Amino acid sequence: MSPARPPEGARSLLEGLGCRPKGAPVKANRVMRTIPWLAVAALAGCVNLAPRYERPALAVPAALPAAATDAGTMPAWQALLRDERLRLTVDMALANNRDLRVALLNVERSRAQLRLADADRWPTVSAAPGASRAPNTKGVEANTWQAGLQLSAYELDLLGRVRNLDDAAAASLLATEAAGRSARLALITQTATAWLALAADTEQLALAQQSGVSRDETLRLTTLREQVGAASGLELNVAQTLSASARASVAQLSRQVAQDRNALNLLVGQTVADAQLPGPQGLGGTEWLAPVPASASSELLLARPDVTQAEQQLVAANANIGAARAAMFPRIVLSGSAGQVSPTLAGLISSGSFAYTLSASAAMALFDAGRNQANIQVAQVNRDVAVAQYEKAVQTAFREAADALVAQGTWREQVRAQLDLLDAERERTRLTRLKLSHGAASLTEVLDAERSLVAAQQGAVQARLGEWLNRLALYKALGGEATGR
Repeated sequence: MSPARPPEGARSLLEGLGCRPKGAPVKANRVMRTIPWLAVAALAGCVNLAPRYERPALAVPAALPAAATDAGTMPAWQALLRDERLRLTVDMALANNRDLRVALLNVERSRAQLRLADADRWPTVSAAPGASRAPNTKGVEANTWQAGLQLSAYELDLLGRVRNLDDAAAASLLATEAAGRSARLALITQTATAWLALAADTEQLALAQQSGVSRDETLRLTTLREQVGAASGLELNVAQTLSASARASVAQLSRQVAQDRNALNLLVGQTVADAQLPGPQGLGGTEWLAPVPASASSELLLARPDVTQAEQQLVAANANIGAARAAMFPRIVLSGSAGQVSPTLAGLISSGSFAYTLSASAAMALFDAGRNQANIQVAQVNRDVAVAQYEKAVQTAFREAADALVAQGTWREQVRAQLDLLDAERERTRLTRLKLSHGAASLTEVLDAERSLVAAQQGAVQARLGEWLNRLALYKALGGEATGR
């Protein structure tokens, strides 16, 4: 025997509610026959008034610029940072930073809120002992003792209102967890950035101090030569200018180094020990960061924590539409109690009788001045806003990744050019000093060469720092270790 099938009208109504693909429209003379099948479908949990979720299409090109076709696995942050002092500093920041602590506590709060939403899907059963004294049917005062269980205000979720609220809470939890991962990744890159910036400024301060000593000595000798007529007043003026400039640079860089340390201490959440800080050599000659692989596909960006957060917020907004739609229909609430009843306390166990009560109520708004319809409209607009925010998050991720990838090669070339310039200025300074010693060059030419050398040294430090900071930006733009799982 073939299994019973619902009539055509019931199938059409169920299809319209999202249980099956859409079919023929409901005929008027079959409406009454759809009611039993609709009840069965509702009790089976088939009815869900939320729209079907579909991830929006990528609003960016399919491929990232200047990316490798076979990128490999994204390294964990411990493997990215190659200096032990830098790794230890970042590890301390992850343990003590207050902003990250707030983000993680937000995750715990969202997890608790999800448990609250889950609890609404189940009945609340309470122990309900009680005693009363009232006239019986004969007008005689009588005691009544009762003990049992009580069911209070349990909603039958026939149209998925509670389930959709639970789904929205689950998506909100995933969004909050993604926000926590995003805060963690941002803290890693911010701490590494602050540490490398401190290293660069420390190196520049050491160069400025060395230059200041050299220029002070040049000023002393020029002053003596000017007193005996071996140097002109112009040469003395140039020496004084360069000496004062060196002192100003030392003061400025000393202030900058102190501010860098304060910024690093704030990120770490405590004072960083001197042994963990970069030395006077600064950024010179060390491979501070491992290479960052980059796949050509833009879909890599979907694993970024901030993009994941935006998508889960969209999922939650989509589920809220179903909850708002379900509020248009009656809400069926059950209440009841069951247990032993006896005229004496001792009789509850020995001679009590079993009794129960059960009640159901259905409430539906007949006139609410358009409140429920407005709630549906608000939920739909919130969904549209979440779509726009998700698309913007993807576009921002693409922009950041594209910028970092394009800059990767240019920074490398700039560092090489700056180091070549530094070598040329060193040789120029050496030759100019040699010419001065043979009387073939003036002191002004030597001072000008030394000024150009200092500028080239500072430019080399800034170029190396720019290359490392761009690599950190690329690591963050590609989602960090989250994309390597």
